[in-house]
Amino acid sequence: MPFYCYILKCNDRSYYTGHTDNLETRIAAHKVGAIPGYTAERLPIEFVWCEEFPTREEALASEQRIKGWSRAKKEALIRGDWDEIKRLARNREGG
Repeated sequence: MPFYCYILKCNDRSYYTGHTDNLETRIAAHKVGAIPGYTAERLPIEFVWCEEFPTREEALASEQRIKGWSRAKKEALIRGDWDEIKRLARNREGG
């Protein structure tokens, strides 16, 4: 069974990152506010990115890593701009 890490763009232009084993059901629940908390308070939301992983642990690790990223780095990921992701990572490390 695959697992997914995903990013949603909220109405206030913030990003929400999560993970799930049923992407379609989870996104649908977010869209109608059925998941209390962050996204329910910022509707409507837009699904903007996901990646599939073989295990829940890998999807969760990706979620936690992305949650620590800057807005610019998240937007580079959403665009698939790997050069920019690398550049932003180097800048954060001071190198």
